[in-house]
Amino acid sequence: MRTFLKIVGGLVVLGIVVLLAIIFVPVQRTPAQTALAADWQPQEGHGEYAMRLSDCMACHTEEGGEPFAGNRAIESPLGTIYSTNITPDDETGIGGWSLADFRAALYDGVRPDGTHLYPAMPYENFRHIGEEDLRAMYDYFMTEVPPVRQEVEETSLTFPFNQRWGLRLWKWVALDDAGFTPDTDDPVLARGQYLVEGPGHCAACHSPRNMVMAQAGTGAGDDAFLMGGEVAGWTAPPLRGPQSAIRGWTEADVAMILGTGRNAHAALNGEMQLVARDSTQYFTEDDLQAVARFLIGLNEPLDPAAENQDDRVTETEQLLASATPDMDLGARLYLDNCNACHFVDGRGADEVFPELAGNSLVTAESPRGLLTMILGGSQLPSTALRPYRLRMPGFAHRLDDDEVAALASFLRSAWGNAAAGVDAGTVADVRDAQL
Repeated sequence: MRTFLKIVGGLVVLGIVVLLAIIFVPVQRTPAQTALAADWQPQEGHGEYAMRLSDCMACHTEEGGEPFAGNRAIESPLGTIYSTNITPDDETGIGGWSLADFRAALYDGVRPDGTHLYPAMPYENFRHIGEEDLRAMYDYFMTEVPPVRQEVEETSLTFPFNQRWGLRLWKWVALDDAGFTPDTDDPVLARGQYLVEGPGHCAACHSPRNMVMAQAGTGAGDDAFLMGGEVAGWTAPPLRGPQSAIRGWTEADVAMILGTGRNAHAALNGEMQLVARDSTQYFTEDDLQAVARFLIGLNEPLDPAAENQDDRVTETEQLLASATPDMDLGARLYLDNCNACHFVDGRGADEVFPELAGNSLVTAESPRGLLTMILGGSQLPSTALRPYRLRMPGFAHRLDDDEVAALASFLRSAWGNAAAGVDAGTVADVRDAQL
């Protein structure tokens, strides 16, 4: 018995020592992955462009606030996380950070004092940003962004998620090797892969999460990469696989929606509207083409026979065109509220009203994104190529939960869509979340 107690005691002491080491031993910072010349300087505009590629403004600027001054509330499954001030203010921002400090934040998710950043900061992806882009961004923030003195709201998650030291353990599981190596010798595809996997951090939203809330796929070699997720109640559709939102699209279609927020098939919604507003509309044509080619290459082409079916008149179109009094509630609600823009064929108008037939938001496994859209509406961002702000009104004031459920269920089964119906209880949950 005495031997057993000694063993247990020894294990307890060992556990305490390990825990103290996890908490107090400094994190080993990831070094630069490429050696640049000592006198290397970014070309004019490189830093701002690298910032646009990485979409820093959307998360680090609150609505109506100063650019990059932080305090934007970011909803996560663990609670609300407030973004930090990344202007070069010495007291409330990053004015005192060295290049190594900046790299450690992007690659390792740690502040200069060793505090672990929550992975709302997508360092899972940013650790694949190249050294030239990283150094250019550092130069941009330190020399071109005006300092703003602004204290931000303290992130206060519930136990145990407020114990940031635990993120060190999480990172051992979640983070892969730093640096970027393309899977192809094609320079256009390699550039597209870099932008998607690295600065563009597409997997942060469009890859599902695993049991420890890490991205289930961060690179093209991962089976779950870009297979779909959910962000703040909005569906981030899969970009590869049989349910891919872009399957059957052309490279021009993908480039158009990234550059303008809309194309002939769909319109961006939710957090992706901010991506177009603050990031992808600024991509060069070459970079838009590279991203589009890489994403299209992840998808199998559609069966030509299936493509030809797009021209057929569907039973839904015939039903809506008949406008008979004995229609089901969902169809009647569609005619009253949606038909003027999306039409009886569900195909809308190119770059104005998105298609509902085959729309990934409509047919997603979770209906929450669709319900969020119906209840609250949405507004497309103004971009240089498409400056007009098109807005879909919300119907929360007009339709009750049963009516919204009937309308959503109709949309999810019309024009060949084959998604499950929606119940009023789910609508009520989404409505409550919007209040």
